[in-house]
Amino acid sequence: MKGEHDFSKAERGRFHRSDAVLTPPVHLEAQVLAFLTARAQARGVSLSELVNALLKKDIELIETAE
Repeated sequence: MKGEHDFSKAERGRFHRSDAVLTPPVHLEAQVLAFLTARAQARGVSLSELVNALLKKDIELIETAE
């Protein structure tokens, strides 16, 4: 790596996208992942579909409890 870099021709914000949506990674414990993967396969849906459905149900429960 260079000791110094020349930023004299740099353009601030060149790669910034205000409409960009970032999806953070979600890390599941091994046992949770194995269980959910098996359930998703048994239902014939993707893991993402199953997890989203479960989370939506939890959100509904939380909202009704408030």
